[in-house]
Amino acid sequence: MGLSLRPSRVLMRLRRLLRNDQLVLGLLALAVGALAGGAVIAFREGISLVQLLFFGSGSERLFSVAADLPWWWLLLAPTVGGLLVGLFIRYLLPGGRPLAVADVVEASAMRGGRVPFVAGIAAAVVSALSIGVGASVGREGPAVHLGATLGAGVARRLHLGRSLSRTMLGCGVASAVAASFNAPIAGALFAHEVVVGHYGISAFAPVVIAAVTGTVISRAWFGDFPAFIVPDFQLVSPWEFPAFAGLGLVGGVVAIAFMRGIAMTEERFASLRLPVALRPMVGGFAVGTIAAVFPQVLGVGYETTDDALRGALPLGLLAALLVAKLVATALSLGSGFAGGVFSPSIAIGALLGGTYGHLATLLAPELSSGPAAYSLVGMGAVAAAVLGAPISTTLILFELTGDYTLTVAVMVAVVVATVVTQQLLGHPSYFHWQLERRGMSLRGGHEARLLSALKVRDVMKPAIQVVPNGMGLREVRAMLQRVPFGELFVVAPGGRLYGTITLADLSEAAFDPSLDDLVNAGDAARLHPPALLADDDLGTAMQLMATAGEEHIAVIDDHDGQRLLGCVHQSDVLLAYNRALITVRAEERGERGLRRPR
Repeated sequence: MGLSLRPSRVLMRLRRLLRNDQLVLGLLALAVGALAGGAVIAFREGISLVQLLFFGSGSERLFSVAADLPWWWLLLAPTVGGLLVGLFIRYLLPGGRPLAVADVVEASAMRGGRVPFVAGIAAAVVSALSIGVGASVGREGPAVHLGATLGAGVARRLHLGRSLSRTMLGCGVASAVAASFNAPIAGALFAHEVVVGHYGISAFAPVVIAAVTGTVISRAWFGDFPAFIVPDFQLVSPWEFPAFAGLGLVGGVVAIAFMRGIAMTEERFASLRLPVALRPMVGGFAVGTIAAVFPQVLGVGYETTDDALRGALPLGLLAALLVAKLVATALSLGSGFAGGVFSPSIAIGALLGGTYGHLATLLAPELSSGPAAYSLVGMGAVAAAVLGAPISTTLILFELTGDYTLTVAVMVAVVVATVVTQQLLGHPSYFHWQLERRGMSLRGGHEARLLSALKVRDVMKPAIQVVPNGMGLREVRAMLQRVPFGELFVVAPGGRLYGTITLADLSEAAFDPSLDDLVNAGDAARLHPPALLADDDLGTAMQLMATAGEEHIAVIDDHDGQRLLGCVHQSDVLLAYNRALITVRAEERGERGLRRPR
């Protein structure tokens, strides 16, 4: 092979290898992991650069820096930064809103793993600016979106099919999470649990490879040490487990208040007669007002979390910071700052756990492990409830702290908090709730999402049983006896759907020969029949068929013009679903080759 090969020819040879070489999939995962790991490093360094410009220091311990600044500076920095963020969102991001983990979940479930590349890079820039100016948001969510963008970009460049595109998306997410937290196991499980939505054999190996690669790159740059240094915890008594379960219950309620607070703030800002570009400035002013009193709310909040885990905060300050951090995060995300919810949720959880632990120690000092231990348990409870990922959140927690002493206690609180949140909120995670509020439902599990990914236009057929509304009754009766399914679509001039006729719709009088010249198809038609759009998904089609009691539905161009395009039968929907399900199950077991039809 000469060195003069053009890139297009190299790509063609690589695509041929993808048809049956599992090794190449591993190499692709390695490449995506390296790209995402490097991108996370660049993202974090970008945050430090912005923070250096606005606060005079790029240190992650922003509270220590902010405590030495005058109050007016803490008020001004997020306000001016909010104006810049608003302008960036207005001119760089489609739809005028930040992109985050919910968009990655949507891309995996609904769009075959496809993420817009330019918008994804722009979202990372806006997120780095938001965090750097002191908005109370997390950096992990934007890192996940950035990793997903790069994974999807590789898949798009190689023209991979939907299944492999989702795998590359998962590889980018796993590497980003692993590089952000120095947590390879949690990164791999998070990609499956939150983004991919299920565990598949064929995707597991490449996702793990990507997670390990991202971790190695991150450790080479930042060093190998946990994000939080915690004291040696010791479980004092088994009688504490009811208290840990109680903390899980409270943590679930606080997680719901946290998520609803963000949603209510979003709705409040949306109702203001204020341009989208100016909303983050107003939110930044509100956050700056809080920071003038409690500078601990600025940024991702790792230093405050660390103080809570060391038991260094008194009860009154813990409770005050709990409320301040929750409100500041709701204001930041609700006003339009770009960022994630993980860092704020673990900070809120640590503050809640510390408050709860102080009260538990006051009530039963001989049975309490101390406020610091409860802070760790509270972190897991709130974060798992918000993310809807109890397994990966628990592992992230242990890899962040390097401490496994309270494993069972954390698991108890995580399970209780997750169940409480899902039962009271009605959604498995904050990300699913975000999508539901945008009109996209991922309910029903993997099979329901598979139906949602298939479109009516993929299974519809030309409507051969079409008659004009002026056709005589004799011809209508004759056609009804010949056409499939015993149903006719009646159209008005211009092809607009007018109604339908079945033999069951015809009364006894319709068979009277004396009426043949007096009654036409339009007179006998059932008006306003149910109809589907070509862009509707098969889940919508099945729901309409069940609601209307119809097996045979017309397909129209839109609800205004109602021009008839074709028809779809229930058997066509079920056949398409079964074929897609067989393909997906085979891919999950690794029984098919790498190349997939697009």
